[in-house]
Amino acid sequence: MRVCLGIAVLTMGFSGLVAQMLLLRELFIVFSGNEFSIGIILANWLILEALGCFVLGRRAETARNKVVSFAAITILFSLSLPAAVYIIRILKSILGVSIGESLCLLPMFYSSLLILLPVSLSHGALFTFSCKLYSTYLDHSPASIGKVYVFETIGTILGGVVWTYLLIIYLHAFQMAVGLALFNFIVLLILLIHHRVNDLPQKIATIISILLIVFSIHLFSSGGVDKLHRTSIKVQWKDHNVVHYQNSIYGNICVVKSGEQYIFFYNGIAELITPIPDIGFVEKFAHLPLLSHPRPERVLIISGGAGGLIAEILKHGSVELIEYAELDPSFLELIRRYSTPLTEQELNHPKVKVRPIDGRLLLRTTQQRYDVILVGILNPSDLQTNRFFTEEFFALAKKKMNQNGILVIGLPGSLSYLNDELRNLNGSIFRTLKTSFPYVRVFPGEGLNLFLSSSSDEVLRFNQERLIARLKEREIKVNVLVARHIEKILHPRWQDWFLDFIAGGSRKINYDFRPLGVFYSISHWNSIFAPYLCGLFRFIEKLNLWFFIVATVLSLGISFIIGFQKKRSFNSGIPLCIATTGFAGMIFDLAIIFTFQSIYGHIFSWIGLLVTSFMVGVAAGAMGMTALLSRVKVYLRILVNIELAIIGFSLVLPLIFHILRPNLVMPGVSIGVVVLFLAISLISGFLIGAQFPIAAKVFQKDEKNLTDTAGILYSSDLVGGWLGGVVGGVVLLPVLGLMGSCVVVFLLKMFSLIHIIAPLGMGFGMPS
Repeated sequence: MRVCLGIAVLTMGFSGLVAQMLLLRELFIVFSGNEFSIGIILANWLILEALGCFVLGRRAETARNKVVSFAAITILFSLSLPAAVYIIRILKSILGVSIGESLCLLPMFYSSLLILLPVSLSHGALFTFSCKLYSTYLDHSPASIGKVYVFETIGTILGGVVWTYLLIIYLHAFQMAVGLALFNFIVLLILLIHHRVNDLPQKIATIISILLIVFSIHLFSSGGVDKLHRTSIKVQWKDHNVVHYQNSIYGNICVVKSGEQYIFFYNGIAELITPIPDIGFVEKFAHLPLLSHPRPERVLIISGGAGGLIAEILKHGSVELIEYAELDPSFLELIRRYSTPLTEQELNHPKVKVRPIDGRLLLRTTQQRYDVILVGILNPSDLQTNRFFTEEFFALAKKKMNQNGILVIGLPGSLSYLNDELRNLNGSIFRTLKTSFPYVRVFPGEGLNLFLSSSSDEVLRFNQERLIARLKEREIKVNVLVARHIEKILHPRWQDWFLDFIAGGSRKINYDFRPLGVFYSISHWNSIFAPYLCGLFRFIEKLNLWFFIVATVLSLGISFIIGFQKKRSFNSGIPLCIATTGFAGMIFDLAIIFTFQSIYGHIFSWIGLLVTSFMVGVAAGAMGMTALLSRVKVYLRILVNIELAIIGFSLVLPLIFHILRPNLVMPGVSIGVVVLFLAISLISGFLIGAQFPIAAKVFQKDEKNLTDTAGILYSSDLVGGWLGGVVGGVVLLPVLGLMGSCVVVFLLKMFSLIHIIAPLGMGFGMPS
C-alpha cells in the first residue's frame, strides 16, 4: 500500500503541473499571447485549488471509504481536462468574439475561472485526501502533511521536465489531455486493487476505472483523439478555411485561406495578409519614412515585412540592402510554404536578406548601420512586443543608425475618438522616444499614429515640397499617397495638434523592467470594449509605492489595536504568514517569467522549465525542512528566520537583474543565462517551500486537527498566490515595475512577521 499510495501522490503532482501548463498554453493563445493573462490564469488555478482543498477536501474526515472518494475525485479531474481544452478552443465562439479580436481583462478572468473550475477544484481536493490517506495508512504524525507536500512537488518536477522535453514537442493538446487521463486511470486501478476492501463502492470504482482505461485506449487506437483535435479547430475557426495549425516554441500559428488570399494568425491575431495587403497602410508606413530620408540605402524591418512592405521599399532605387527579421522561424517557413507571387518576389529579391532572428538580438550583434529601421509591430500589447517600445530598445536602435537615420514605429491613434487611455499610451511612448532622439515627428491618423524619430532635424523639415520632389526624383508610383492627401498628411498643425493632445497624458517612461506600455495598451483596449473598467484602470495607473507604504502602516496599526484588545497569540498569525508567502512566491515566479520575456521575447518555450525549476526549489525546501522537524526544538525561531530570508530575497531579486542586465542582453540565451534564471527560480522556490512544513508544525495543536491544519494552511498559501497572480500580474509588475513589485512583497512580509513576533513581545502567547 505504501508504494501504491506514494505513486498516486506523485501522479497527482505530475498531473497537476501538466494540466496547468496545458490549459495555460491554450488560454494564452486564446488571450492573444498577453503575458498578463499568465498571472490571471495561475491565480485562478490557485484559488480554485484552495477551494477544492478547503471545501471538498474537508470531506476526507467523514468519508467512509476514503480510497473510493479519492478515486471519484481523480476521475472527475481526469475527465474534465480534455473537456476544458475543447471549451477553450471554442471560447471565442461562446463569448461572441470574432477571430482576431482580443479579449478584455474581465472576460479573461471569469472565462478562465469557469473553465479551470472542475480541473483545479478536483486537483485541490486531492491534496487533502492524500494527506488523510497517508496519515491513515502510513504515518499518523503531523509530519505527514509535509511528506505529502514533498511527494506532490516531486511529481510536479517530473511533470515539468516531461512537459518541456517531450509533451510539447511531440503531442498535440488532446493527445496530452487524454493520455494524462489514461495514466491517472491506470494508477487509480492499481491503488484500488491493493486497497483490500471488498465493499460495493470499491467494486463499482474498480469497474469504472477499467472501463475508462479501455475507452481511453480505444480513443487513441481509433483516431478519436486526433478527430477531437481537428473538430475543435474547425469549431474554433468557424467559417474559416484553416489550411495549417501549429504550436511553435514561440507561439501559435494558424493559416487561413479565403479565396486566393492567405491570412496568417499569430496567437490569434492577424499578422499578415497576402497577396493583397492593406495598400493605404503599407504605402504610408513605407514611403513617408523613406521619403523623409534624403537617400535611404540600408533598411531594417523588424517583423511584418513580407506581404507588401518590402515590395514598396524596393521602389526606392537608392536602397541597396533590406534586412528582414522575424523572431519565429516557423512563421517564415509558412510564408514560404503558402507563398504568393508577391511574397516570392519579396523574400527572394537579391537586395533582401531574410533573418529568422529576434530584432533586438540582431541589432545587438550586427556590425551594420541602417538609414531606416521600421518596427512592424504596431502596439505594445504584450511583453514580447513591448520590448520594441522601451527606452532600452530606442537607445540600442540609435547606436545602430547612420547620421540621418530614422526609427519608425506605429501606435494606435484616432482623430475623433480621444480618451485618457489613448493619450497616456501615446504620451508615454513619445516621451520614451525623446530620451534617445532629440527629434520626433508624428503623423497622426485614424487607426494609426506614425512616429519618425531621428538625431537629425531632417524629419521635422520634411514637407509637401520635398515629398513631391522626391516622389518624382525616385519615380515612385503610389495608389493612396497622392497629391490631394499630401497637405493633410504633412501640414504642421498635425504635429502641434498631437503635442497638445498628449500634453495632459502620462509623462512616465516605458522600460523593459517597468512595461507601462503594455498597461496603457490594455487600458486603451478595455476603454473601447469594456468602458465600465476605465475608472479601475485610471486608479491603478496612479498607484505608487507611497500608497502601499501608507496602506501597510495603517493596516498594521489597526491590526495591532485589535490584536491587543483580543490578546491574540502568535499562532493566529501563521495563516497570514503562509498567505503572504504564497503572494511572494507568485510575485517571484511572475517577476522571473516577465523579466525573461522582456529581455528575450520567447517565454512560450521556457515557461515550463522556469516553473519546474521553481518547483524543484519548493520540493527541496519542503523536503529539507520536513527532515529537520524531528531534530528541531524551537520551531518558531526557524519560522521567523525563513520570514527574514524571504524579506531579504525580495530586495535582492531585482538588484540581481538590474546589476547583471548588461550581461543578460548579450547575444542569445547562453548557458550562463540559463543557469542564472533557473538558479533564481530554484532559490525563490526553496524559500517558499521551506516555510510550509515548519508553519504546519507550529500551527498544529494535536493530531486530530491534521485535516483542518492542512486545509487552512494550504488554502492560505493558495489564496495568497491568487492575490499575487491578479495584483502582481495586472497591477504591480506593469505599473510599479520589477523593483516596486518586490518592495511591495517586502512590505507584506514585514507585516506578517510583525504579526508573529509582536504577540510574543506582549506576552499574549508563547510557543509550547
